[in-house]
Amino acid sequence: MLVSYRAIPALAITLAFGLVAWGLRGVTFSGAIAGSVVTFIVCIAAGPGGFTVILTVFILTLFATRFGLHRKFQNGVAEKKEGRSASQVLANVATAAIVAAPAIFIPRAERLLMVAMTAALCEAAADTVSSEIGQAAGRRAYLITGFASVPAGTNGAISVAGTISGILAAFMVAFVAAWFDVIHPRWILIAVLCGVLGMFLDSFLGATLECPGRLGNDSVNFTSTVFAACLTLVIGLVMLSSW
Repeated sequence: MLVSYRAIPALAITLAFGLVAWGLRGVTFSGAIAGSVVTFIVCIAAGPGGFTVILTVFILTLFATRFGLHRKFQNGVAEKKEGRSASQVLANVATAAIVAAPAIFIPRAERLLMVAMTAALCEAAADTVSSEIGQAAGRRAYLITGFASVPAGTNGAISVAGTISGILAAFMVAFVAAWFDVIHPRWILIAVLCGVLGMFLDSFLGATLECPGRLGNDSVNFTSTVFAACLTLVIGLVMLSSW
């Protein structure tokens, strides 16, 4: 009953969202379809609040991608003008849908699954925002494995400006999730912590596996969101068992 009650408005909202995202050139047409599917699943599982969290991630990443665009083009690190492809979209937000989906059929697990979903979206926002802001505003970038100075945009590089921006983005996503009752406020710090740790894992994998060409960027992004979600589930289960 809950699924059927949410299905029609969720479908309308997600299709409209996909078209707007495509129109703004935040995603390609295939990216819009992929994003709509993910958003539909999240909406069914988490309700309107889930859509608001996805929307927050989209707005944050779109702003960060276009921030300092001229400088990024000069440095050759700007995103494609037509937006993110389906593979890029799924690499960043598919984990949120995968984690949220079981909540549709297992209501008892909904509380913890929503926190894990939020953590995955915190990681997606933090990773993109930290990378994009770091490339545009960071004066110096350092390889996470040894802190050697490297050009902005290097795989595995981090910067002060980018890291702070990424942490703030994670907080914003978690706060919105709590504000719209997707998660309880007491889980905000857990979601942010796991999201930020996933962001650092992304940089580490970028330096150790992506730079040598052993792993693609999409694989790195997906792995990092999975890590954030799984770590949240482990911490959540430990906390719930102790309460």
